[in-house]
Amino acid sequence: MARPCLLLPSLLLAAAAAALLLSWAPGGALAKSKLAKKSDDIVNGPLLTEKLGAKRTLIVGPDEEFKTVQSAIDAVPAGNSEWIIVHLRSGLHKGKVTIPADKPFIFVRGNGKGRTSISHESASADNAESAAFTVNADNVIVFGISFRNSARVGLVNNQEIRSVSAMVAGDKVAFYHCAFYSPHHTLFDSAGRHYYESCYIQGNIDFIFGGGQSIFQCPEIFVKPDRRTEILGSITAQDRKAEDDTSGFVFLKGKVYGVGEVYLGRVSAPNSRVIFADTYLSKTINPAGWTSIGYTGGTENVMLAEFNCTGPGSDAAKRVSWSRRFTMNEADKYLTVDFINGKEWLPAFYY
Repeated sequence: MARPCLLLPSLLLAAAAAALLLSWAPGGALAKSKLAKKSDDIVNGPLLTEKLGAKRTLIVGPDEEFKTVQSAIDAVPAGNSEWIIVHLRSGLHKGKVTIPADKPFIFVRGNGKGRTSISHESASADNAESAAFTVNADNVIVFGISFRNSARVGLVNNQEIRSVSAMVAGDKVAFYHCAFYSPHHTLFDSAGRHYYESCYIQGNIDFIFGGGQSIFQCPEIFVKPDRRTEILGSITAQDRKAEDDTSGFVFLKGKVYGVGEVYLGRVSAPNSRVIFADTYLSKTINPAGWTSIGYTGGTENVMLAEFNCTGPGSDAAKRVSWSRRFTMNEADKYLTVDFINGKEWLPAFYY
């Protein structure tokens, strides 16, 4: 099985050699498609701490020096150039949290998404303003935390209101074993290269959206019923505007299930790019698969595609004509972290 690949030259050379051997082996195409498979190994907090080599830790908790997450972030010096751990004790941490652009190299570490959470009630017509957790800095790693926008139902039933759980606008940002909760518009993957490993994401309307260049490895995506409108929701709304734009969302080895019915994605820009590969799709996926509702431009340049997906929601018979079914050759460049240049910056990853 594939193991977490650490950024060490010898392992990178070995991985490259293994990939080459697989491509030439009998049944190589099938073998290569399985490089994204999650192994029995676990990317955990201690492993990430070791690989990042942080020399300073700020601890957040009711009995610690820092009582709130934001106060610990504020204590990181502007222009920081070495990894600093902001460790959250188990429990609920209330309040809006923002990592500003001038505070890179922060490792926000929790004790597991079932034990450590950040929650904030915020609803706004502006996505960024509504976010409970915002990353504007480059080089940020997050492990083992649940992020929840706890906006009240009466507010989020308004179609003009957003309640974003997390906004990610920095480059080279990774989340490991995290969870994102909101009724809709949950994860604003705004801009930059991002990696989400074994994360749980819940919502209904465009609940993974933005212009990021991101890989979602082994995600668990839960669809909630929408009470605001009769229009079916969508999992993604990716905002790639031009052919030379490198952005796009890639979902590998995950599962989609829940209550109600959604599309895999909605066209929100002329070159929207989303790929679901080796993913289990439950009957929550509308047979058409994808939608252009609310979009007035053409669909000739969009790349909304599926590869090797399974489950009752994966049937190609009624898919919209402008969606795509990738061959192995077409899917190949999206099946590893090379899509986000991950070997250059990720402390650990699965192929």
